[in-house]
Amino acid sequence: MGSLSEDLMTSQVTRLLLPLLLAAHALLAQAPPPTLAAPKDPVAIATQFVDLLLKGDYPAAAALEGGPMKKAAPAAKLSEIWTGIQTQLGAYKRRVASRAEKPGPYDFVFVTTAFEKQTVDLKVVIDEGGHVVGFFIVPVQPATMPPDPAPPAYAKPDSYRERDITVGSGEWSLPGTLTLPVGPGPFPAVVLVHGSGPNDRDETVAANKPFRDLALGLASRGIAVLRYEKRTRQYAGKIAEVPGFTVQQETVTDALTALALLRSSEGIDPRRVFVLGHSLGGMLLPRIGQSQPALAGLIVMAGAARPMEDLILEQVSYLAALDGIVTEPEKKQIEGLRAEVAKVKALKPGAAEAALGAPASYWLDLQGYDPVQGSKYLPQPLLILQGERDYQVTMTDFAAWKKGLTGKPNVTFKSYPRLDHLFLAGEGKSGPAEYEKPGHVDAAVVNDVATWILSQGRKPAERTW
Repeated sequence: MGSLSEDLMTSQVTRLLLPLLLAAHALLAQAPPPTLAAPKDPVAIATQFVDLLLKGDYPAAAALEGGPMKKAAPAAKLSEIWTGIQTQLGAYKRRVASRAEKPGPYDFVFVTTAFEKQTVDLKVVIDEGGHVVGFFIVPVQPATMPPDPAPPAYAKPDSYRERDITVGSGEWSLPGTLTLPVGPGPFPAVVLVHGSGPNDRDETVAANKPFRDLALGLASRGIAVLRYEKRTRQYAGKIAEVPGFTVQQETVTDALTALALLRSSEGIDPRRVFVLGHSLGGMLLPRIGQSQPALAGLIVMAGAARPMEDLILEQVSYLAALDGIVTEPEKKQIEGLRAEVAKVKALKPGAAEAALGAPASYWLDLQGYDPVQGSKYLPQPLLILQGERDYQVTMTDFAAWKKGLTGKPNVTFKSYPRLDHLFLAGEGKSGPAEYEKPGHVDAAVVNDVATWILSQGRKPAERTW
């Protein structure tokens, strides 16, 4: 689109549409309650697990597993997973670093690994008994990234200020950042809704931070911006235990909470609050808009118009052919993925089995969901933006939005010939390696979003929340 979703969704959906949709087959098994045992070094266990995969000693790697993962990923499945990873990312090059976190009863070990096409974190989850109970592929985490890049040229530091803010309360509260223009206000404001995966508030992808760019650029134009850590990142271990996991828990609930917080914040005009969704976030904006009719407008950036499982298959096929040769292992992987997609489409209400690395509940929630159809009767104005070089959400999706919303008033469409999925400029075919190069959201996009928001003007006083 991705822990189940880059979130719980393993690499298959690990970012519907993030650098790689590493769709191969990384998986996170539902972790069992941790067992008490003598302390073991989680970093040593995780690196041993990865080293055994590198050597092709899948039986030995499987011997380190515990809980449901032991059954879900036997030696043969580990072989399939590792082959799929290298099919998508290229040959293994070197291990860059290792680090551990312990947000709860499990240890998360991030083994930063360089492949031919991209550097990623291999996230290995270890229980207290020293067993491997989960395995993700995720974008490189901030702790292993270089310092934040300089702000984009269109950011004017003297024109905005930032402060920490907490979205929600209780067990799912999320740290965030409110970027406010300097001045008395009240200001129009926008909430940024992430794509699929355990994203941070900047939506960091390799060397790039598109949500940070948008926040600084829009605030420099007089528009307040709220961005926050995604629930599946902040509570990665805990989210794995949520029964019936769906996009409601992944994305929608927290976006609605953020909107409520923003419209009650000092200096914000509650009649001019907008929401901007990128990738999966854009795909889900109709659900958010339907429940919030008083929103001043919706901005869709690279929002998918087709079923997520179809995009996963399309992306993997694209990446396999990117070097001009589709090898036999790649063909085998694509056929295996095609079978998984068929399984998703055949799911019936009440099904319990997982598919494409996510629980049946996730896919059933999206079954039959049509974001374009869901947008037809929204009362809010819409701005729909698309990079023409985007291989994750493509111009086919953009065309579907245009066709489906033809004749609907207050809809603006714009595409950008040189921009990719992150709205970074480039040339030629886009691919995962492009995200490794530091860049910024194109200035034209920031300008178009700001101009559109400011053009909506003040909403009538009777328009209440």
